[in-house]
Amino acid sequence: MPHTLLVLAHPRRDSLTAQVAGRLHRRLTDEGHTVDLLDLYAEDFDPRLHPADEPDWEDRDKTYSPEVRAHMRRIEAADDLVVVFPVWWFAAPAILKGWIDRVWNYGFAYGRGKPRLAAKRMVWLGLAGGPSADYAGSGLDVAMEHQLRKGVSEFCGITASSVRLLHDTELSGVPKAQRAARVRDVFAAADAALTSFHASALEPANT
Repeated sequence: MPHTLLVLAHPRRDSLTAQVAGRLHRRLTDEGHTVDLLDLYAEDFDPRLHPADEPDWEDRDKTYSPEVRAHMRRIEAADDLVVVFPVWWFAAPAILKGWIDRVWNYGFAYGRGKPRLAAKRMVWLGLAGGPSADYAGSGLDVAMEHQLRKGVSEFCGITASSVRLLHDTELSGVPKAQRAARVRDVFAAADAALTSFHASALEPANT
């Protein structure tokens, strides 16, 4: 039975981002996955890097803080990692970056000859307020894709990884009568992204 770590990085539980995460949680459960929901805000995760969690380049077996070690265990237990977040300033929010800084640490996620996370699969699912054409025209979609997939997932040995952006998620400029349809479109895009991720996960990993 696959086990998924579903990471949510949004401060409001009624946000569209949280609704997407909730929808994916239900779908994964219905499909037979066990799901560990890591709501970074609800769990009051501290994104600040303290000395206890600063990498020691001379000791890859450093013992990190109890909070970080608990998060490491949750990552180790997962087969799949699904990260759902809002795109703010064309990047992941600070709390998610802080989670990477503190938890995906030297000696655990990287810094070993045989990467500990290599067998895992990962998808980054970002909700972007603007249209896809704007991101493509400026190259910001490619920049985000490289930073998250290459700079985090593949750097830590996870070759079965992808970055999917759900566009046009800002509803403030959408007439109220049309908002329900826009939300349905976002949900459909999220479902399609998860379906594509699962399909690609069945293919042999690149070497």
